[in-house]
Amino acid sequence: MMTKEQLHKKTVELCGKLIQTPSCSGEEQAVAALTAREMRELGYDEVRIDACGNVIGCLRGKRPGARVLLDGHVDTVPVQERERWSFDPFCGTVADGKMRGRGASDMKGAVAAMIVGAAYFAEACGRDFAGEIYVAGVVYEELFEGVSARRISEVVRPDYVIIGEASDLNLKIGQRGRAEIVVETIGKPAHSSNPEKGVNAVKKMMRLLAALEDYKPRHQAHLGVAIQELTDIISYPYPGASVVPQRCVATLDRRLLVGDTPESVLAPIRAIIDRLSAEDPQFSAKVSIREESKVCYTGETIAAQRFFPAWLYAEDDDFVVNCFEALQELGDDPILTHYSFCTNGSHYAGEAHIPTVGYGPSPESLAHTIDEYVSVSQLTRAAEGYAALIAALLRTGIGER
Repeated sequence: MMTKEQLHKKTVELCGKLIQTPSCSGEEQAVAALTAREMRELGYDEVRIDACGNVIGCLRGKRPGARVLLDGHVDTVPVQERERWSFDPFCGTVADGKMRGRGASDMKGAVAAMIVGAAYFAEACGRDFAGEIYVAGVVYEELFEGVSARRISEVVRPDYVIIGEASDLNLKIGQRGRAEIVVETIGKPAHSSNPEKGVNAVKKMMRLLAALEDYKPRHQAHLGVAIQELTDIISYPYPGASVVPQRCVATLDRRLLVGDTPESVLAPIRAIIDRLSAEDPQFSAKVSIREESKVCYTGETIAAQRFFPAWLYAEDDDFVVNCFEALQELGDDPILTHYSFCTNGSHYAGEAHIPTVGYGPSPESLAHTIDEYVSVSQLTRAAEGYAALIAALLRTGIGER
């Protein structure tokens, strides 16, 4: 049987291997193969790679019961400004108590701890539990939160989900969501030496953006403000050599609160467009949620609106209480808090309404940074934490299917 010392050692070793296998979004094939191989070597009952390239491993108990899914994405953001790193971004080595490399914090450390921690739990109890444990290595999360995860929940149909995003070993019970809103103004082209013969779409956009600055998004307890921020703007044609631009497109990053829908976030902008159109016969604009598609490394295409819902659970929900107490029983002192960024929880909790918590090693602030790392102490503690959370959720499962 795996000892706690072996649990720690295996978790660190696997984290290093994952970091040493580059896996930017859409290029996860090598890390997916590694993840599947490691699951099989740890005795998982079933390991599959789905059409999107997600890796799904299963550990089955001796009796039917609840299904617990541990979700961790295996893609990373690219390495930027490599010359500023003080070590090889893909070294996957330990120095000064830190496992170093791209993805260490976001979130290959958590993936390693999930894979090994789940196997440790199943082995420690001799599979004498009611239910099934699933661990998923998810693709394309960094650019398309929750979209490939939809394929996983269709197959697994989990009763509970643990998101492994960095939480500093605290328990996350909610997050703001995210939407990409596209606003477009339509003008009339003309030679810039005769601007009066055209309609300048950029100037119309300036009016629209000024009006949007006066709109105050709502606030929600725990999750905060539904921020709406301009993130990019471009005119067409570009570059505009001697031509009055006929189109201008801007993107607004909207942070969502519980209850927000595509229609509810677009309605105030549409109202502003209607007002400006009534004031100015030459003003023409439209607004929408950006729709996008991505091609996975398998060749499978995933497509969706870039609208990823918020979610929030109460501190006294039974599954939250049980998870919190399980972490306390380890001897830790966690707090109940919320993610400031978007995760795959937007699908599981926000869309599918599956009871979900977040728990992972490392603070959120280390994600996507130069010289990214995860502390070995938190990494190994997380492996124990995942085992404890699995035990807590299966003990309070929804019963036989």
